[in-house]
Parts: sequence; structure tokens; C-alpha cells
Amino acid sequence: MRAPKLLTSVIGLNMIAIAIGTTSAQAQEVSLNYDTLSSLEEPLAFELGDITVELTGLIDVPVEFDISSSPDAQDVDIGFTSNFQINAETQLANRWTLGVAYFGQYDQGTDDYSDNVAAYVGTSWGTLIGGNVDGLVREQTRRARGVGNASLAFDSFYGGLDNWGGGYVGRYGPMQISGAVDENGDFEIGTTFQRPIGRKDYRLSARIAEGTFTSQDGTTLFNTRGGELVGELTYGSSIFDLGIGYERLASSTVDADRWFVSAGARTKINSWSLSAEAHYGEVDGQSEKSAAAGIGYDIARGVSLNLGVNYEDANINIGGVNLNTTDEIKGIFSLRYSF
Repeated sequence: MRAPKLLTSVIGLNMIAIAIGTTSAQAQEVSLNYDTLSSLEEPLAFELGDITVELTGLIDVPVEFDISSSPDAQDVDIGFTSNFQINAETQLANRWTLGVAYFGQYDQGTDDYSDNVAAYVGTSWGTLIGGNVDGLVREQTRRARGVGNASLAFDSFYGGLDNWGGGYVGRYGPMQISGAVDENGDFEIGTTFQRPIGRKDYRLSARIAEGTFTSQDGTTLFNTRGGELVGELTYGSSIFDLGIGYERLASSTVDADRWFVSAGARTKINSWSLSAEAHYGEVDGQSEKSAAAGIGYDIARGVSLNLGVNYEDANINIGGVNLNTTDEIKGIFSLRYSF
């Protein structure tokens, strides 16, 4: 089954508008941070001969507690997370930009170090990227993340790309297009239109994707196909957004249709940042629900206190295959330093 005609039509119209309304694109900055923790500070930059080096990163000390557990349970964990991204690039005589980027993150709670790496070339026709680009298109088209330690569950497709592949990002006036394809031939394509009108700023994004998803019980591999639309309104220091999506999951033994809707709001008042989000979806009539609320307080440049309360609930079993089972409410408080 193909994605709904509305999603396909919107993307098609955006692509046509790009083709007939502009003649060249702009190169884009390359970020490999697809995690929920990202620095909001300007990168540290310095020169090494003809090479410009940029560095961003953060250190986070979270205290996580399970609100849904019994009162006498000792479900409180203190952890440590740190990540960084370094970009090194140079400009050739023909004004092409050549660069490499590396992102690394260490999570003490799981004792896990993960990383992404890519090389890219930026021209007047946009930026071509090779490497770990599985999250590239989603980051360009997604709803705004919650603040603090808020993290909304289920707010994307179940399926995704393999880690290694190639991608493209280019801006054509108020429109941006992005695409990625992995080593198996699965792909994601996205387009975004953003423009201020009066005192408000409007953004409309669309994404279509083919990928794979392994059920939670590890027994079944699904091929997935889906489409998603995101609308966003920015007024002053507040952002309001809505996302709707459809996904088809197909395997050799069982198929399923999934639809979902997510909405959120975030605002900043002096040194305080606040957000609230909610999600509802169904997989063949079985529901998935989640909600997230976050608060952040800026202490000084790069230093902040962050709180998040995250709820998720799903019990989805299709044809004896356990797709997704979870039921928890977690709170996370952390002291964070970003640079």
C-alpha cells in the first residue's frame, strides 16, 4: 500500500515549485547529532592553516526516577552523558567546500559509546554527504524537540534507514529539500517551506520514507513505507506545531497499518523554557499513547537546569508478533553544560 495521496501530492507540489522557481541552491551546515541532547551554543571555531575547525559539545548529569513504580522501589539512577561534534572544512579555489564531521557520545548509564562520521562537499547546488546519514532527513523536517529533558515517545516512523549511506541537503530560497539513501536502497526524502508572514513565522514540512523495523520481540523484520506532514507556527518566543503520519509495515507473515498524530507547544519566558507535547496513534486498531513536559532554566552561558516528565503506553501485538510493549512514567532532572 502506498502513502496517502495527500502526502504524495504535497511533496510533489513542493518539488515542482523548487524546480521552476529557483535556479541554484545553497550549501548547508552538516550536523550528525541525531540524539535528544544537543548544544544550543555557537560552536567554538579556530583556524589551522586553510582549514576551519568547529567544535560543539555538552556534559549532562541526569538523575532519572521511575514515577510509575511502587513507592518502596529504589528506581532512582544517577548517570553521566557527554557528547561532542567536530567539523573540519576548507574552501577550494572554485568555492566548493570540502569537509569531514565526527559526532561521539558516551552514556555512563549503559556504558555505551556511539558515534557518527561523514564527509561532505558543499557547492552552489547544495551539500552532498556520505557516511552515517540515517537521521539526516528527519532532523530537517521533524517537529521541534521539547525543552529540558522532555522526550516524546513514538513521534516518528517505526522503520528507519541503516546507518551507512549518502545524502543531500539544499536550500532554494524559502524552501529546503533533503534526501538520504542507505546501503540497502531504502530512502527518505523531505522538503520544508518556511517564511514569515506579518508577525508570525510559518513552516510546513513533508517526508516520505522506506525503511526496516525489527519487532520488539526480535522475531520479525518488517519493511516499512510511510509519509508525514508537519505544520509549525512561531509567534514571539512561542512555537506551536502539529504532525500527522501514516506507515505501512509488511513482513512475510503479517502486515499492519499505522497512523499517528503529535502536537506540542514550547515557549521561553526570561531564563525559563517550557514545553508540553502529546501523541496518539494506532496500529491496526491497537493504540499507542505518549506525553512529555519539560522545563529548563538558564543559569549562565551554557549552564542550565533541566527537568522532564515522560509518559508512554503501548501494547501492540499483531498476529502473535509483539511489535511494541511499554508502560512507564519517568522523570529526569539534570545539570547541563554545553559549549
